[in-house]
Amino acid sequence: MAYIAPIHRPSSIRHALKLNLLTPEEDCLVVAKANVLELYIQTADGLSLQHSKTIYGKVTMLQQLRPPLSSTDHLFVGTDRYMYFTLAWSPEKKQLQTEKTFQDVADNAARESQTGERCHVDPSGRFMTLEIYEGIITVITLVQRGKKRKQESDIAQLGEPQPCRVDEMFVRSSAFLRPRSLDDKPKLALLYEDTNAHVRLKLRELSFAGSDAVELDDGESYRGDLELGASHLIPIEEPAHGLVILGETSISYYNDETGELLSEPLEDATIFVAWERVDAQRFVLADDYGRLYLFMLIVDRQGAVQSWKLDVIGQTSRASVLTYLDAGYIFIGSHQGDSQVIKVTEKSMDIIQTFSNIAPILDFTIMDMGNRSGEGQTNEYSSGQARIVTGSGAYQDGSLRSVRSGVGLEELGVLGEMNHTSNLFDLKSDPASSYVDVLLVTSVTESRVFRFDGEGEVEEVDAFAGLSLSEPTLAVANVSHGRVAQVTSSRVQITDLDGGIVVADWRPEGDQTITAASMNDIHILISLGGVAVVALSLDEELTVVKEKSYGTNSQVACVALSPTSTQICFLGFWHSSKLSVCSLETLDTVTEAQVSEDSVPRSLLLTQIFSDQPPTLFIAMADGNVVTYAFDTATNELLGRKSIVLGTQQANFRALPRGNGLYNVFATCEHPSLIYGAEGRLVYSAVTAEKATTVCPFDSEAYPGSIAIATSADLRIALVDTERTTHVQTLKVDETVRRIAYSPSLKAFGLGTIKRVLKGGEEFLISHLKLVDEIQFKELDTYQLNEEELVESVMRCDLPDGSGSTVERFVIGTAYLDDQNAVAERGRVLVLEVTEDRVLKLVTEIALKGGCRCLAMCQGKIVAALIKTIVVYTLEYRTKSKPTLVKAASFRCSTAPIDITVNSSLITIADLMKSAVVVHYKPGETGLPDTITEVARHFQTTWATAVANVGENTYLESDADGNLIVLYRDPNGVTEDDQRRLTVSSEMLLGEQVNKIRTIDVATAPDAVVVPRAFMGTVEGSIYLFGLISPSHQNLLMTLQSNLAELVHVPGNVPFAKYRAFKNQVREADEPYRFVDGELVERFLDLSEDLQDKAVEGLDADVEAVKAMVEAFRRLH
Repeated sequence: MAYIAPIHRPSSIRHALKLNLLTPEEDCLVVAKANVLELYIQTADGLSLQHSKTIYGKVTMLQQLRPPLSSTDHLFVGTDRYMYFTLAWSPEKKQLQTEKTFQDVADNAARESQTGERCHVDPSGRFMTLEIYEGIITVITLVQRGKKRKQESDIAQLGEPQPCRVDEMFVRSSAFLRPRSLDDKPKLALLYEDTNAHVRLKLRELSFAGSDAVELDDGESYRGDLELGASHLIPIEEPAHGLVILGETSISYYNDETGELLSEPLEDATIFVAWERVDAQRFVLADDYGRLYLFMLIVDRQGAVQSWKLDVIGQTSRASVLTYLDAGYIFIGSHQGDSQVIKVTEKSMDIIQTFSNIAPILDFTIMDMGNRSGEGQTNEYSSGQARIVTGSGAYQDGSLRSVRSGVGLEELGVLGEMNHTSNLFDLKSDPASSYVDVLLVTSVTESRVFRFDGEGEVEEVDAFAGLSLSEPTLAVANVSHGRVAQVTSSRVQITDLDGGIVVADWRPEGDQTITAASMNDIHILISLGGVAVVALSLDEELTVVKEKSYGTNSQVACVALSPTSTQICFLGFWHSSKLSVCSLETLDTVTEAQVSEDSVPRSLLLTQIFSDQPPTLFIAMADGNVVTYAFDTATNELLGRKSIVLGTQQANFRALPRGNGLYNVFATCEHPSLIYGAEGRLVYSAVTAEKATTVCPFDSEAYPGSIAIATSADLRIALVDTERTTHVQTLKVDETVRRIAYSPSLKAFGLGTIKRVLKGGEEFLISHLKLVDEIQFKELDTYQLNEEELVESVMRCDLPDGSGSTVERFVIGTAYLDDQNAVAERGRVLVLEVTEDRVLKLVTEIALKGGCRCLAMCQGKIVAALIKTIVVYTLEYRTKSKPTLVKAASFRCSTAPIDITVNSSLITIADLMKSAVVVHYKPGETGLPDTITEVARHFQTTWATAVANVGENTYLESDADGNLIVLYRDPNGVTEDDQRRLTVSSEMLLGEQVNKIRTIDVATAPDAVVVPRAFMGTVEGSIYLFGLISPSHQNLLMTLQSNLAELVHVPGNVPFAKYRAFKNQVREADEPYRFVDGELVERFLDLSEDLQDKAVEGLDADVEAVKAMVEAFRRLH
């Protein structure tokens, strides 16, 4: 039984609409992202999100309606499940409410529209048309005849949908003409392609035919030839009226009164993809190459169109929808690039706001920066230690996106360039103040002091409170009696804040150096070169409490004091990775523990994370591991050892206060993390301060609650987010990143890219394999493929090197664009090595008779999915210098392999039409050839897109209709037929096409309810976590989902079971089968107590138990 939850919600925008939805006076922008509606208003800083709502169905159309008695507009929404409804905003509830719902108007006998669904409202406000099926236009009456307006209800009295048959198939564009008089019947213009592949224009009139029946009369047609590339109709308002027809090589104006067509050629051919009206004569156009144009009609004094003018405004993302906001501001919604708000200036534009979009996800890989230690757990995505790197966008919008869960930082200001900062400390110049106002910055050679005033103005001072600034500071803090205590590498001193007088001074004997220090309100603990530890009393003016020497075989690596206890201290040792809890009075060991077997402790911190638990001791190991213990203050015992990998180098800790005596911990290393308590457990969350070297709290008057962050180059003041969110980093590639392979050992990505080049109005595609550094995303080398050869697959693997061992290689599968010109060679498999200079070099290649769709490894051999077959290749060294790929075995598929996954000797193939098949690869013995034999098959028609092995004999498959299917093979079936049959164990409609599934291995507790097994990337820019549910909780979760489906209401009143029910062209189910939607289940936490009580009715668990379980689900992602 399966579980799915979103990690990254859909970000692709295909539909947007401006209307007065929230208030009568204020414009509101409605944006549809797959199954999410977002409402924005325009502010001085750009668009501001006001409301977001999930609906049950992927949005396919949006339209504005204004009921006669309503002061605000209503929103008409259509979904991919042929459910249609109108929504209005309720100011009292601050929610969208459903006004009218059309039940399914699906016609199972009709063919879906091949050019997308469209919705229009005629200018007179009497009719609305829906184009859903080929040859059918569904008409909905908006004003019922025989009724006076004052008698109409407040919720737009919409008539029932009436299908009208038309002869025009394959309609490219449609639009209502603007009426020339009030008596004119609404005219619907259709731009369509006839059976001879000629483009035609036809006008049809809408009218009532008795009662409330509607007729779509056969109107006039334009008899002349239209450009074959004509794609869009733009209705023109008075005084000109008529239509503008956008083509690839020309733009035409059609006068519906005279039937004449005025056509003028474009300077450069292009493909227009979207348009938006600015006013009666000016329009904004967008083309397929990301160019934005201003189109203006030139009319004479009588209002007749004479010509037109087209100017390029600038370059943007490739637009899916354009919406004119006001005052020159335009919203550009994009499916394959970032959506933007731009401001049009004279013949140019400025980008005002950008909305990140990772759609479509063509491929992705997982960078797990943990899981290097034998004892360390595999890091989950939610910790931020695993990052998902996606190949997103297409052509000029192509990019690499790094998607990571983490804590965000809001930068408040940059103090200036400062190199090699080793530590930061906050101080008060006035001990009575509640704010700090001094920041001490120390480097390897000196210390510097900066003072802040209440307005945030900063000044560097040469002296402060008598502190020693000519050497590095190891610790400094305000202490009692208006004094400051400072530890440097050569001395410990207490100075007076007012006069800067040195009150007490202690220096080590001889030439000993202070290498580590820790301080609380009562004591200072220092390490002298690692061979001696000294405890000093602050109250007694640096009197030595105890000094103890250690031999060279047990040197001290780090020291720490408890922030509250006066009795104990902590010492970490180089030898045997030992940690000792010692008495401060004697420095004798009270308790000790061996922290690790293969590293040493380098940094210690004891702090209070939880209000109802003992303080937590953090130990940073030299290899990047962080070990934690709960410290029992009564018995001085170290309890509950846990370990996690934060990076490859030691972390440095700093406690950040969060109120009520509790703290978060900021760990700086190459992957900075914030460690905080949530729901009784420690949460490690990555921070977006990638280059941070050290931090400290800086709660100043001008920047309350902020922190100071030092990087290798500068010093900044910032605010830290209070919770973990998803963060996306972008690397523009300007090419389609079709495939990604990641090499942890090389610390680099292999990217299969496709670049589109325009030469003389003709498109050319060039394909490369790019080697890109994992940290800076810097391009290291590029291997260009042949002309008209496209990359289809890229894989990183270990292959024989000819000397008995293996070596890392990148393998590329390609296909030629034009099969007609390449008779013998239609694809290749190439093996490339990365040299010591990080340059790509060809090792060997083999020509194919078809393209290579995907690649995998099976028992050290390359598995290639070709156009119709699966072939296993062996890399053989027949000569020492040049290896060759030798065909070892092959298997003929039903249609064409789309994806493959390998588990040991079993290869699972996702077939284009025939779902999935599992085959067994067996190497030949005693001279016999290798064989591939079919083991099991799913005997159903499914247009597969991806497959992955998510458990023993368990496979997850996705299809082109947006369904997810979990298949199970029973090798111990009663009959041979049972063993050969893949049976469906779970299925549901996701509503988004999955392009790639990557399996993961996450360490979970033995009693975990859900075990994460895979990530999925979709066309709409969503990333989902897929997991398997333990058998003991299956009934509980299914019952909980059913109860919540009855209690949680969404706009449109679409039943949850119908929304998630499996549906393809062959079969339609009534509800999801053994599949739990995590997004719905996690809404349990947002319900009121009364509804939570209802949701747990019939369950073997109470509200608290279910709440704890659902909170654990949330922590998975």
